[in-house]
Amino acid sequence: MDSGAIRRRVAVGLALLTASGVLAVAAPAEAQAAPTRCEGRKVRTYPFTTGTLYVYKKRGYICAVTVPKDPGRRQKMMVSVQAYRANPVKDEGVYSYRAGPVTVHAGHRCVWVKGKVGRGSVSKGWILC
Repeated sequence: MDSGAIRRRVAVGLALLTASGVLAVAAPAEAQAAPTRCEGRKVRTYPFTTGTLYVYKKRGYICAVTVPKDPGRRQKMMVSVQAYRANPVKDEGVYSYRAGPVTVHAGHRCVWVKGKVGRGSVSKGWILC
């Protein structure tokens, strides 16, 4: 193998190594940029003093997630979705980045959504009717 071929292989190896390093650094930032794992289109955003409640809809399913204003710090969070004349589906606990997602099949029924982070909360009456 001549020295030109060796240089080309080293250059290609370095380029691949650099590209993989850039992807490794960029991927976690992109993952944190997305506040939710809900599918569908965002239909409502409800900010409150300590966080934000996001509501998504896809084919009769309603999904919700609560995200704190100060992510990374462990604190009590809750998200709840209740379809009309059904039991609420809730995710409550001590989290760092989000509560939820929770999903219910609402069809064409109204839903009641709630979110809480620390002492701040939001509760929206029957929506998406």
